[in-house]
Amino acid sequence: MKIKKVSVIGLGALGILFGHQIAQKIGSDFSVIADEKRIKKYQSQGIFCNGRDCDFYYQTPADDEVADLILLTVKINGLEAAISEIRNHVGPDTLFMSLLNGITSEAIIGEAFGEEHLIWSVAQGMDTVKVGNQLIYTNPGIICFGNRNGDGPADKVNRVQAFFDQVGIAYQIDHQMDRKIWAKFMLNVGVNQVVSVFGENFGSVQKPGKSRELMIAAMAEVIPVARKEGIELTMADITYWLGVVDSLSPQGKPSMRQDVEARRPSEVELFSGTVNRLGEKHGIDTPVNRYLYEAIRALESTY
Repeated sequence: MKIKKVSVIGLGALGILFGHQIAQKIGSDFSVIADEKRIKKYQSQGIFCNGRDCDFYYQTPADDEVADLILLTVKINGLEAAISEIRNHVGPDTLFMSLLNGITSEAIIGEAFGEEHLIWSVAQGMDTVKVGNQLIYTNPGIICFGNRNGDGPADKVNRVQAFFDQVGIAYQIDHQMDRKIWAKFMLNVGVNQVVSVFGENFGSVQKPGKSRELMIAAMAEVIPVARKEGIELTMADITYWLGVVDSLSPQGKPSMRQDVEARRPSEVELFSGTVNRLGEKHGIDTPVNRYLYEAIRALESTY
């Protein structure tokens, strides 16, 4: 079954980035699902991607136009609400892709709609900066997707691959996506948190120094925790992600830094909070992530 109609819920950086790419190719067959209040705001203020107006088609949760593919690009604390809001847009063949940070969203979505409809995925390599209704980026990154661990039918993956080829979204297929998601989580634990506390942008961790060393140390604490959870990560994974970080625009910023600058609650519980809890569970000390957790909480306490 060919993917023709696509929806996104969540107009943060990734929702705008990939939504804009898709909408340019399929027009009103792409829609943004949002409540009426948000839709009025988007329509009155506009949404812009690298200076170009995103002329999105909008639908409310009460509408019932079924999508072939739904991209979830909300924050983790908005996931349960998003699942409720998209139910009228779900048909028997609808596929779901989560581009949320962390290691839990796939399990939550799979429980809600069935693992057989889930495409395991992560977005990586983008250097987006979102201020208000304006998104700016130099590198659009890629979506990495595939089966969880070499399991499941390939047809759903092939459907998404054909659609991404059609609309020009760069991608990488990986059939060990449980490991890939943990590896991306490891990156976020390092770069998002360290830049949020000690730098203003990716440039602050692209050069040798204390910030880069702290980023690497935070990532390294994920490795033994992941192994206890059945995921084999190594220092070679850190080397890979350092290459990704170094390829980004030095002026770009991770999402957590943008949250701190906007004085919004951050995803610290999702990152160091998770590492610390799993460390305690398995008897593994995580001093760097404890330090980063406390530092970010201290920042948030000044809001």
